[in-house]
Amino acid sequence: MRDRFGYIAIFFSFLLLNSCQDLDKTEKPPNLISEAKMVDILTELALIQSARNYNKFKLEQTGIHTETYLYEKFNIDSLQLKENIQYYSSQYLTYDRIYDSVHNRIQRIKDKADARQLIERKMQDSLDSIKSDSLKIDRDSLQSKRDSISGIKTKDSLTLPPTLRKLDSMDRGN
Repeated sequence: MRDRFGYIAIFFSFLLLNSCQDLDKTEKPPNLISEAKMVDILTELALIQSARNYNKFKLEQTGIHTETYLYEKFNIDSLQLKENIQYYSSQYLTYDRIYDSVHNRIQRIKDKADARQLIERKMQDSLDSIKSDSLKIDRDSLQSKRDSISGIKTKDSLTLPPTLRKLDSMDRGN
């Protein structure tokens, strides 16, 4: 019984090892795109996909056809791109290096955008603060003018001495 189990295990091991050796390697495409250019292409492709996912309608309004844009920008065609992606995906270490570069580049773009947004937010906060301060100053100056105006008494509200009251009533025709 034990020998039988050993033979079965050896048989399946042989099948497993034999099946792994028949993997077809993807051949290098005739128009191989360099790793650096693949990083550029895949970064641009990721940005296009993000823009499409964020607001497809607005992207369509710009009139940019994303499929042809990518091909024209990098002077490639769809078949060349497909063949190169297949080739690089069969080259695990190279493919991993390309995607790490794409990830790092997108992260740098995101960090720059976040920094720009933070600066814009700080500028808006400063403008709001200046507006608020100027409105407060205007309110304070208006209040002080109001106080100074209300402090001025009119001639009618003044208490005149009796001799001047007589003169004042004569001027008025009383």
